[in-house]
Amino acid sequence: MTFSGVYVPLITPFDTNGAVAFGALESLAHEVLDGGAAGLVALGTTGEPASLTGAERHGVVDVVARVCMDRSVPLVVGASTAETLRELGERPAVAAALCLVPPFVRPGEAGVVAHFATLAAASPVPLLAYHVPYRTGQHLSAGTLRRLAAIDGVAGVKYAVGGIDATTIDLLADRPDGFAVLGGDDPFISPLLALGADGGILASAHVATAEFVALVASWRTGSGSALGHRLAALSTALFAEPNPAVIKAVLHAQGRIPTADVRLPLLPASPDAVRSALRRLQDQPDHRLDRVGLGHSLVNAE
Repeated sequence: MTFSGVYVPLITPFDTNGAVAFGALESLAHEVLDGGAAGLVALGTTGEPASLTGAERHGVVDVVARVCMDRSVPLVVGASTAETLRELGERPAVAAALCLVPPFVRPGEAGVVAHFATLAAASPVPLLAYHVPYRTGQHLSAGTLRRLAAIDGVAGVKYAVGGIDATTIDLLADRPDGFAVLGGDDPFISPLLALGADGGILASAHVATAEFVALVASWRTGSGSALGHRLAALSTALFAEPNPAVIKAVLHAQGRIPTADVRLPLLPASPDAVRSALRRLQDQPDHRLDRVGLGHSLVNAE
């Protein structure tokens, strides 16, 4: 399949006892799809997978897969090892795996290509390479990204390099056929779309789904500039503190999840960061703060 449009990498909501709030997760999945999201991502970085138990991770995928089956939309699951990839073959809703470029060890570009070739050969589903060098420590040239695209079973890249640079221009000026480029740095999604990206895997789209969907559509018609500036400001506010703390706080203020809790080593968002994000959300023409009074009171609190 071709990957395009807005994919929402779902947070993992927790209830007041600290357990995964599976009901809230299911409702949230339906809400972002109602807003026009093209698909969902489970167990991405935004979902705090490292803090979940094995049973919780399986439960999250079960819930999101059921929603995707019901709604006939693709599901992408974070999986970066041969073992976790093989498990995805048992789930018909899974359209692809989001596989992180090997972090920390910095194997070199040739090592990254060999790693993905091995994973793709073992995987029952296509791979989306997650290229995020400020987390992994491994930079990739446009040439190496094209080598990844040439691997049978690598369908695209979540491209999150921290901005727009010469490599970005090079890649999108001569992109391999059938290789999806999905932005993963929310504040930079508008210029990336202007350069020809297919869409994005955007945590900010939890709270302004329809607007991000409209942004992708507007760049396809050449009219995305004003909306892009406004959403870039919102994304900057949502990522002012470690993800997904601010996003969870905003979702809680909207009454969409039972708590704003994150698990260690993450800490809850500060009140100032939450107020700033809520103010930016009020700038959107279709914001949801009016669903509950809490959002209004928070944004106007001194």
